[in-house]
Amino acid sequence: MQKVTSVTEMRTLAEELRSKDQIIGLVPTMGALHEGHLSLIRQAAEQADTVVVSIFVNPTQFGPSEDFSKYPRDLEADLKRCEEAGADIVFAPTVEEIYPKGYSTFVTEEFVGKPLEGVSRPTHFRGVTTVVAILFNIVRPDLAVFGQKDAQQVAVIRKMVQDLQFTVDIVTAPTLRETEGLALSSRNRYLSNNQRLESLAISEALRYAKGMVEKGELRSDRLIAEATHILGEKRRVRIIYISVVDRTTMEAMREVVPGQSLLAIAAWVDEVRLIDNVLL
Repeated sequence: MQKVTSVTEMRTLAEELRSKDQIIGLVPTMGALHEGHLSLIRQAAEQADTVVVSIFVNPTQFGPSEDFSKYPRDLEADLKRCEEAGADIVFAPTVEEIYPKGYSTFVTEEFVGKPLEGVSRPTHFRGVTTVVAILFNIVRPDLAVFGQKDAQQVAVIRKMVQDLQFTVDIVTAPTLRETEGLALSSRNRYLSNNQRLESLAISEALRYAKGMVEKGELRSDRLIAEATHILGEKRRVRIIYISVVDRTTMEAMREVVPGQSLLAIAAWVDEVRLIDNVLL
């Protein structure tokens, strides 16, 4: 496995791979890798000849009061996990490599990213789309793998790819969960034991709502009411949003359309912000 830190070297490597007709798979990450990330790498390895994992804590997707400075970083451990999962190249640039002095250009998706995360984190997706566009232009992958847990992010990136005519297939991998149901996330390491116990209400609410749909309940307000009740019983949990939305557009839906809808939840568990969703 190769570790690359410069844009020039990564671009050269990618050009060499394409000249050999290699299918390139990209897994963009911010490091602090867990089993969920590793599942994305393994999925990319099944579909690509060469897997590139980017590790870059992207400052432009953090708001001014968010956790950029304390976001977990452990590059040596991440490199070991990448190699074990089947990565061929790890691209770990510095901030200066991606955003050199004088950088002033941003990519903004204006519709899919507006609701949900876009309400409470209005600059977040501008940072995501910008850095992903940069990575696509450097690596020029044939496919890129993202996790279902970040459903709105995937929808925003799909829209960007469609609108800007990137020639990359976006692959969505299922959400991996801890044994008790908590969706794997780099921010889970912030949770104390008591916070972790209360955070399980998020996945419990999603499971309960999905069960309601399977029994024939399609009214979004009823699903949201039950999920709100489950979360409301936990002292440490504060709801940011609970919404039934279209999987592609992220528009709110009054009624579930099976195969088209998802239920999305964001909540604070004390000072830790978590998101999760379930396909309906």
